[in-house]
Amino acid sequence: MLNSQGCDGSVLLDDTSTFTGEKTAPPNINSIRGFDVIDTIKSQVEAVCNQTVSCADILAVAARDSVVALGGPTWTVQLGRRDSTTASLSLAVSDIPPPTSDLSALISAFSKKGLSTSDMVALSGAHTIGQARCTTFRTRIYNETNIDSSFATSLQSNCPFSGGDNNLSPLDLSTPTTFDNFYYGNLVNKKGLLHSDQQLFNGGSTDSQVSSYNTNSAKFFSDFASAMVNMGNISPLTGSSGEIRINCRKTN
Repeated sequence: MLNSQGCDGSVLLDDTSTFTGEKTAPPNINSIRGFDVIDTIKSQVEAVCNQTVSCADILAVAARDSVVALGGPTWTVQLGRRDSTTASLSLAVSDIPPPTSDLSALISAFSKKGLSTSDMVALSGAHTIGQARCTTFRTRIYNETNIDSSFATSLQSNCPFSGGDNNLSPLDLSTPTTFDNFYYGNLVNKKGLLHSDQQLFNGGSTDSQVSSYNTNSAKFFSDFASAMVNMGNISPLTGSSGEIRINCRKTN
């Protein structure tokens, strides 16, 4: 889950009468899920350690543990973040790159947050798990040419030219529930699901990094772990800033 303001748990806040948060932003609505899992973790942590562990830290640890559970690398999560007391719909709209993004837009969106192009390519490997809605890749499978034709055809049955917007397809058709480097092999074979995925291997500056991850899983794992630590350090609230929420969905 991307917090558009930084690693501050802002994405977890429900809308209120005084602000519209990030959950209903176009990049997020009907897409990000699992808020109930965070709620469960938070309630169990609160039961044994009242108002001590932030929702932002819970998100960071849950991200690491889910990657490990699916066979991916581990890393040391730096703790001590605090939770924001607000969220921004406009930031979520402006800062989260859409799946229609070209390579230059992806590079600049990550750079704006202090992440390098190398970080961006490594973090994109998270698309080795998860699913995308038909509406996010329809144009690619019907109109684009840098796509394996049999791959495109196989997707069209579940994503018709019109309708079925919420039908899901795995971002990595090969091993959809295993955290591995197959995402990059898919890109080399023109089987990236999203336009923004295939942009990483399309004759541009990131082709060589994709190729290296395709042949060297250990290199990908190492770089992904480092990039996750970098992402966890984006504008965290610490010290007396923000708060430790009791309920991740609302401010105290």
